[in-house]
Amino acid sequence: MFSPPWWAKSPHIQTILPSLMKVLRPLLKRERLELPDQDFIDLDWLSKPIDNQPIILMFHGVEGSADSHYIKRLLSKCKSINQCALVHHYRGCSGEINRLPRAYHSGDTQDVQISLEHIKAHFPHNPIYAVGYSLGGNILTKYLGEHKDNSLIERAVVIAAPLQLAACAKKLEKGFSKIYQSYFIKRLQKKIIDKMKIMALDKHIPITQHQIKNLTTLHRFDHQVTAPLHGFDGVDDYYRQASGLPFLAHIAKPTLVIHAKDDPFMTEDVIPSSSQLSPHVSYELHNQGGHLGFIEGGSPWNPKYYLERRILEYLLPFSSATQRDRTSASPIRCSTPIPQ
Repeated sequence: MFSPPWWAKSPHIQTILPSLMKVLRPLLKRERLELPDQDFIDLDWLSKPIDNQPIILMFHGVEGSADSHYIKRLLSKCKSINQCALVHHYRGCSGEINRLPRAYHSGDTQDVQISLEHIKAHFPHNPIYAVGYSLGGNILTKYLGEHKDNSLIERAVVIAAPLQLAACAKKLEKGFSKIYQSYFIKRLQKKIIDKMKIMALDKHIPITQHQIKNLTTLHRFDHQVTAPLHGFDGVDDYYRQASGLPFLAHIAKPTLVIHAKDDPFMTEDVIPSSSQLSPHVSYELHNQGGHLGFIEGGSPWNPKYYLERRILEYLLPFSSATQRDRTSASPIRCSTPIPQ
C-alpha cells in the first residue's frame, strides 16, 4: 500500500514536485493518423511489439503530451524492461495546432476508438493495455464503459480521474487549488487564441480574444468554449455527458482505478460507492498522494514513485521484470473505506 515519506505528506508537494523533476524521455517515433473528418492525431511509439507482447497505450491529462512528467516516467520504465508502449495525443496536443475548430474534451472517446482500431489492424495478435491519467483517465473510463465486452482494451489502469467533472471544476475555484486552475486556464486560453489567429471560430464560439482572456475559471471556459466547440448544450450538459463515474458500473475488462483522497483537483464526489463499481473494477483509494504524485520514498532531490511500479504490476503481473518489485508491493486494498 502506498505511504508517502515524511517530507512529502503535503498534497501540494506530491502534486508539484514531480513536475519540477528532470526526467529524460526515451526516443520516440511519431506516427500521424489522418482522421475521417480531415483532422489528425499523433501517436508516439517507444517501440513496436514483438510476438504476442502486450502494447501499453498511454492517455495524458489536460494539455499534456509525451513530455508530461508522468508519461516520461512510465515510458522510461517500459524502455528499461523492453516493453512496447506508445502515447495517444489528443487533437492539438502533439506540438501542432489541429486543423479543425474542435479540439478535445473530457469525454472524447471517438478518437480513442480510431487509435485502437489502427493499432489492432496492424498488430492483431497483441493485446492492448491502457493507462489513463487525470482527464485521460476519465476518457478511458468512459470508453471502457461504453464498449463493455467489445472494448479493444484488455486491461486498464485509471489514475486520478476527475470522474465527476462538475464537482472537480468547483473544487478548482477554492483555496490553493486556484493555482492549478490558473495554470490550466492560461494554457487553454493561449491555445484557443492561437487557433483564432489562423482560422475562423466565430460560428462555433461567438466570443472575442479579449473575452477569452476574461474566462478565469474552468467552468466558464468550458461553458463558453469547450461545450459549444464540441456540440454540447452548455457546461452542465457537457459535464453530465462526459463524466466517467456512471460508466464504471458497465466496465467488462479488468481495470484498476487509483485515487488519492487528498487530491487538490477533486472532491469526495469522485469516489465511487461499491454499488457503482463493476465486478471487473478494482478500486484503490489512498489517503495521500496528491494529483498524479504518489511519491513513496527517496529524497526531495531524487524522489521515488509508486505509480509506475503499481501500473506495471497490474498490467504485467506475470512479467519477470515486475516480479522483482512484487516483494515490496501490497495487494489491492483501500486506505479508507469505499462508501456503500
